Amino acid sequence: MVDVTKGRLDIARTRAALTLSEASYPPVQYMPPQDIDMSLLERPQYTTYCPYKGEANYYGIPALGEPGLNSVWNYETPFEAVGEIAGYLASHPDRVAIELAD
Repeated sequence: MVDVTKGRLDIARTRAALTLSEASYPPVQYMPPQDIDMSLLERPQYTTYCPYKGEANYYGIPALGEPGLNSVWNYETPFEAVGEIAGYLASHPDRVAIELAD
């Protein structure tokens, strides 16, 4: 199970996270949107491009203030090689704590 919390704000809880590892980067947990409290997220018009996954769309967590800006992202239509993460959301581990539990 993955719990995503910041202080006392519970953002997500899932048993369906996907772990994506690439190159020398630490593994990233991607969570299905139905397991995330989407009412806590705000979607700005900010995107980035990854040559391995495609275009990332970002979300902010307004309750966190500045650390919450663009702290969550997803790939709505990722490249076929990582197609299983389509629609799943991930977060910056240095801004939002992710705890793995049984």
